[in-house]
Amino acid sequence: MKLTTSTIKLISTITFTVLSVISFGQDQDNLVTNPSFESVRKSPKRLGSIENATGWSSPTAVKADLFTDGKEPKIATPVNVYGKEDPRQGENYVGITAYSKDKKINRSYVMSRLDAPLKKGMRYCVKFNVSLAEASKYAVNNIGAKLSKKPFENDEKVSLFTDPTLLHFDNYQKIMTARYNWTEICGVVQAEGGEKYITLGNFLSKDKTKIVRMKPDPKLKVPVFAFAYYYLDDVSVKLLNKEESCDCQADQGGNEYSTTIYQKAVNLDEDVTAEDKIEAQETFFAFGKSKLTSDGKSSLNMIAGVLEENPSFKLQINGHNNIMEDNVGAENDYYADMDNKRIRVVMKYLMEKGIQEGRLIAAQKGSSEPNKETQEEDSDDLKMAKNRHITFVIRQ
Repeated sequence: MKLTTSTIKLISTITFTVLSVISFGQDQDNLVTNPSFESVRKSPKRLGSIENATGWSSPTAVKADLFTDGKEPKIATPVNVYGKEDPRQGENYVGITAYSKDKKINRSYVMSRLDAPLKKGMRYCVKFNVSLAEASKYAVNNIGAKLSKKPFENDEKVSLFTDPTLLHFDNYQKIMTARYNWTEICGVVQAEGGEKYITLGNFLSKDKTKIVRMKPDPKLKVPVFAFAYYYLDDVSVKLLNKEESCDCQADQGGNEYSTTIYQKAVNLDEDVTAEDKIEAQETFFAFGKSKLTSDGKSSLNMIAGVLEENPSFKLQINGHNNIMEDNVGAENDYYADMDNKRIRVVMKYLMEKGIQEGRLIAAQKGSSEPNKETQEEDSDDLKMAKNRHITFVIRQ
């Protein structure tokens, strides 16, 4: 068949249409409009601009914040007035106050109308992700989702007290202290029928909310406020068939032990040596994981550049894991040998950046050398997170 220009245009049009239909069908699986807050009516200029995100609002007079990849530094991503966090999906996320000790600071919430009402008796997978902002003096539990038939509507600065539809699977033990990555809140909900709205926030009273005071990170130059402020991203409500599971992170390897990924801020003087630049770097990992974070890749990119400029350098890559990974690994091979798995991932990444394998020296440390930056005041979860890392030493 001879293809004419008209034929090619027709094929292209049909292909584009088919792909658009497929893409549209995939988006329809999620009943939440604008789940990652990427669709914005207009760029926000100030805090409290949640209603600039298509399909989202706040149900009380205290408006949630919309953070975008824009030009306003207070409401930018990943760095903003309340700290630093890379978006879970896309470029944007929102922020709410889940608790405050200051009576002048009120709780805030975000709410969205679902694309279709829930069907009575049907099972739905409900998910969203939270991250504690570094400006928070406190961390809490009880951050949940409420599915309702009617929207919450209150023009006053009040807290909403109701039974949440979904909380973290270990809510009564787990306080959301993770400041360096996202914690997934996920579960299966059986619909009463007719629920049309999803609202996110803390719906329980102060007496029923567990609170912990956070230790400030001296390396972060953000003011600390007497509240628990959380970023939110990647919200979904999806219908499950009889055979499907919700596929929550807690059901996957590692996340039932810890969801925290630590990341330290590295500040270097202008006159620091090339050797010191590299040895100041660390890469951190989730429990039982060897996947590189965006911060980890940034550190490795810098290391690769310094190695290229200094061909006489050899790099010793020290792999570390924590004691709990040792204990769990003794019963489950999936978690065994995590220090070596992390070394291999780092070596592979550097080799892809052009560093010869002969310049890389693997050194398994296991849990024998605890992170020197671990402090007594750190929570057990944070101590574990600080020991899941790779450190670097220059050999010449």
